[in-house]
Amino acid sequence: MAEMKIPEQKKIRVIIDTDAKNEVDDQFAIVQAVLSESFDLRALIGAHFGEEKSPHSMQDSYEEIENVLSLMGREDVKVLHGGASALTSETLPVISEGAQYIIEEAMREDERHLYIAFLGPLTDMASALLMCPEIATKDLTVIWIGGRDWPAGGWEYNLKNDILAANVILKSQLELWQVPRNVYRMMPVSHAELWTRVRPHGAIGKYLAENVVNFNNEWPSRPREFRILGDSPAVGLMLYPDCGEWEWKPAPELDEHMNYVHNGKHRPIKVYKNIDARFILEDLYAKLQLAAQGE
Repeated sequence: MAEMKIPEQKKIRVIIDTDAKNEVDDQFAIVQAVLSESFDLRALIGAHFGEEKSPHSMQDSYEEIENVLSLMGREDVKVLHGGASALTSETLPVISEGAQYIIEEAMREDERHLYIAFLGPLTDMASALLMCPEIATKDLTVIWIGGRDWPAGGWEYNLKNDILAANVILKSQLELWQVPRNVYRMMPVSHAELWTRVRPHGAIGKYLAENVVNFNNEWPSRPREFRILGDSPAVGLMLYPDCGEWEWKPAPELDEHMNYVHNGKHRPIKVYKNIDARFILEDLYAKLQLAAQGE
């Protein structure tokens, strides 16, 4: 029987920085990344998501990552603490083991490309860059799920949790792929879809599906029968960078209202205009099924 094995030298190095306890979509991205054979998943970093929902949001994220890995039987994956709060200045980093590890991995001699995906604020990437500016010259790509629609910008949840960090990255020389809000919202799934395609596949499948339904039912303002898996595009783009149309655009800066300021001062960044939800979701469903079958 043929095996879907990827040679080690063909694997990409991956770090995922996630505010996993903020809502219920990060968990799907974590699971898909862990199950992706072409990823050398170097670490998962727990990210803060402000103080509105919890006074210790980073620790909540860290513990949720551990919970997901436990349900998968994958406690071997490295889990690290990110910064506990947003930057207070564009020149002062928030020191954390997550930011330190980003530096360590970026500076490590390895011919394989490094992808660092941010499913929440950019605090840990900005901090790593401020602590070690040399990483901007290394062979790495930052993928960010965040920022409002182009070209105007405006309020967006991941961005508002650390506007200063986003500005540090936008003004830098790092290769940045941005998946703005209008694009990451192209990932809806229904309760019925989750119940038939996710829930049957092991303890983690049951948790993922039931977690969405319970979360939605908790408050009247939440969706009735669907959820947007807005963080999963980060995994899809690491699997297949052309999993959506994109354009290189000069990086803007951000004002205090989170609007884009297009001053033309900074290097181009890749901005996605749409995403192939079919590719991403079918890959997730298939990997969950194969994992539950022990393959």
